[in-house]
Amino acid sequence: MPNYKKYDYNQTAMVVINFEEQLQPNTFEYTLHHLINNHIDLSAFHDKYRNDDGGRSAYDPAILLKIVLFAYSKGITSSREIQWQCEHNIIFKALSCDTVPHFTGIASFISRYPDAIESVFERVLLVCDQQGLIGGELFAIDGCKMPDNAAKEHSGTLDELRGKARKIRKQIRYCLNEHKRLDGRRPRERE
Repeated sequence: MPNYKKYDYNQTAMVVINFEEQLQPNTFEYTLHHLINNHIDLSAFHDKYRNDDGGRSAYDPAILLKIVLFAYSKGITSSREIQWQCEHNIIFKALSCDTVPHFTGIASFISRYPDAIESVFERVLLVCDQQGLIGGELFAIDGCKMPDNAAKEHSGTLDELRGKARKIRKQIRYCLNEHKRLDGRRPRERE
């Protein structure tokens, strides 16, 4: 019998990880991170925070947006599942800078800012589509698969862009509503 190196999947390892290195260029998560950090105005999210003079520190809306929008891109629309992903998935850990927002905080964020979240996600998806980051494969929003059918040689008309934006907006609204619906359910044990 051949002599193979022994291995065990049921073990824990401590690994040094640079979170920025996990966000590889030309990926959706990298673009999401870059756009939210550098190009999208997040002032609409700051108006309801009143903890300047006291109170507990809040999670930065940029962090919450990154993990929620990345979750939506993977078809995840449950705050409990997003919390679990932040605890266990390296890309979620990188996007959240290894913070783990509680599911109730995630649900509250979704409920407080549905229009602003929709607007940010629409802009992110349009940029990603222009960069070809959601092309060549299926892209999932809330489990709904969107096939890419744009070719590089076809840039489209303004009316086509408006139609694409309407379609994206409709899917984002559905995703937000599904998220709220799932958060209203009783918690289910993880298998």
